Amino acid sequence: MDILIEVALPLSLAIIMLSLGLGLGFEDFARVARRSRAFLIGALAQIIILPVIAFCALQLVALPPELAVGVMLLSFCPGGVTSNILSKLAKGDVALSVSLTAVISLLSILTVPLLTAWAVSHFMSADAPDVNITSLAIAMFLITTLPVLIGVLVRQTAPSFATRIEPGFARLATGLFVLLVVAALATNWQLFMDNFAVLGGILVGLNILLLAVGYGISAAAGLTPKERKTVAIEAGIQNSALGITLGGLVAVSTDGFSAFALPAGVYGITMYAVALPFILWARGR
Repeated sequence: MDILIEVALPLSLAIIMLSLGLGLGFEDFARVARRSRAFLIGALAQIIILPVIAFCALQLVALPPELAVGVMLLSFCPGGVTSNILSKLAKGDVALSVSLTAVISLLSILTVPLLTAWAVSHFMSADAPDVNITSLAIAMFLITTLPVLIGVLVRQTAPSFATRIEPGFARLATGLFVLLVVAALATNWQLFMDNFAVLGGILVGLNILLLAVGYGISAAAGLTPKERKTVAIEAGIQNSALGITLGGLVAVSTDGFSAFALPAGVYGITMYAVALPFILWARGR
């Protein structure tokens, strides 16, 4: 089990992030400068509004401290490959979705370690495990930022090769994601069953609320309908694979996955139940 947590889990996320990078080019980052307003609103929704709403929601429900930390860890995660796919299915602005995912994933090596240390300290108090911000930042760089950059460089220097291998990496990433979710649930099954109603309720509620808030603020800002759909999805859909990995990095459990990873594991299932109705609604607009 130690090999699963310490080696397989980070390696799986690195492969997932590499698959994201293979679909990106430098032009996706340059697009941010040309469409700064839509990007800034999407970034605001992800980096600030999402964690604030998650924190407020946790004041209204009684979750064990480790699960509360797990919910906050999930709220710190950027969107992943899933948000790009859902934006496409919703007939949103896929280019904006890719730009947001790419840039915020790179920024996460700065934002996530600091916010994670705060969340653990706030919710766990005297029981909080030591969180080495520097070590966490280095780990984030190695398993998220570096694979994305490698993927982008491969796409830029050998586009034909990247095009050939991207579908295979995408399928591998999907399979690894499923395994991560199953492992997180199986390891913490009793904790999951004991808190299913409350944990499932807060995750589904947050998902619905954030989709609505993301759509609402982008509409108020005068973004196009396609941009509104994308900002809503980027605000409401997080990288649950990163959330599971973060939980394992913060506190490794001798019995398997840390309980900090459980909310992200549950969210990896519930987000599709919430996203599907939104996509069906958005496609008609």
